[in-house]
Order: sequence, then structure tokens, then C-alpha cells
Amino acid sequence: QNETYFDPADSMYFFTLVLGIWLLPQVNTLQCYECLPTHNESCTDQPTECHSQSDHCAAVRTKIHFGEAKIFELTGKRCFSARDCAGGSFSSGHHKIVNLISCCTENLCNTQEAPDSNLGFNGRQCFFCGGTDCTRPLKCEGNQDHCVTATVHNEGKNQTVKGCASKDFCSRDVTAQRAMSVAEMSCCQGNFCNSARLALLQKQQCQQQQQQQTSICTAGTASGANAGLLLLMVPLISLILFS
Repeated sequence: QNETYFDPADSMYFFTLVLGIWLLPQVNTLQCYECLPTHNESCTDQPTECHSQSDHCAAVRTKIHFGEAKIFELTGKRCFSARDCAGGSFSSGHHKIVNLISCCTENLCNTQEAPDSNLGFNGRQCFFCGGTDCTRPLKCEGNQDHCVTATVHNEGKNQTVKGCASKDFCSRDVTAQRAMSVAEMSCCQGNFCNSARLALLQKQQCQQQQQQQTSICTAGTASGANAGLLLLMVPLISLILFS
């Protein structure tokens, strides 16, 4: 009768193998079309495998308006996370930026470009700056549910920008903010809440709450930088949407 020899080394190898497989990070196998244009060149759709944090395929359309005229439009495709699929817009009186995003969850489902859309008045109002007068009323459009005040470095000078913005535009990361040369940006909710007096009060309240670690608010600390696009425009749009 043959005896089975038990080698502890084999057992340890098997245990290590199983443990290693169990601890391996899950790989997201979602595939999407990617098309990352520059401001003066088009691009071609290329299949790509998404990173684990990207669970959607997206088509993006970005438009810049000056008055009633559309002066710039950019379309592209890439992998997206669900939180980035909302899209958004920003208006500052004479200028408007609109990000239209269409998301889906199947492999290579982003075959079509993001649909175009016109925004309508939503009943909210904020202040915007016309020259040095930052008390002019502005009607907000679409999903613009925040009023914004930003200080932007432009040609060696600081310039105040005010207007209406969507939640998405108030939550962009710090990298984008620095690239846009935005020194500070605050977002608030409520009609005409971006007046100088209310903005200062909200900033002080926010800083006090943060010091006490009682809440996190956007006033005075929001990291969105897209107001700067109205000044720096085309070269930095790819940083926001296609990086």
C-alpha cells in the first residue's frame, strides 16, 4: 500500500496562491471608445479598456457661447465614472459654457456623439459682473442651481467672475482649479446669494464649520475652476473633460 506523503511546503504554496488570488484587486473589463481631441484637431474612435474606477462609457460635447453666438465646440469620448456623468454649465452674463455628457454601461456603447441641447430659464437668479459692476441680475439656465463668485488670474491681474453654475461645475478637483489660475471660488444656493455681503458671510460660516469639523460646505472652498474657462478658454478644456 502506497502512503501519501504530506509536504508542508506544498501546503504553504497552495495557501499563498489562494490568498494571492483572493487579494487581487478586481479588474473592470469595461471597454469604451476613446477619442480625445485637441482644440484644433479632430480624433478617431479607438477601443480602450477602462480603469477600475471608471464604470461608464461617455460621449462629451462642450460648447462656449459669447452672447447668442456659439464660438467654440468640442466633442470627444472616454471612460467615465458615474459621478462625472451629470454634465453641467456655467454662465457669466455674456459668456456661457455647456458640458453635455451622455453615459452608458455596456461595452463600446458610446458610439454616438453626445446630443446637442439648448438650456432654458429655470427660475433661479444670480449676480454677474459687467465691467466693475458685479450686481447685475442673471437668469440661470438648465441645471444651474448654484451662484458662483471666482477670482481669476488673467494677464497679471485678478478679475472677479460671477454667475450661475451647476453642481458639477462647483465640484471639480484642485488640479483643474490651479490649471485655470483660479485663486478662489465659492458656490452657494439661493437667489442672488453671490452678493459681496452674503458671499463673505457664507465664507466665514463655512470656515468656522470646517474648523469645528461639523460639516463640509462649498462656500469659499469649492474647487471647481470652470469660471476660468471664460478667460482662458480653449487650451484648458481638454484638461477638464479629457484627462
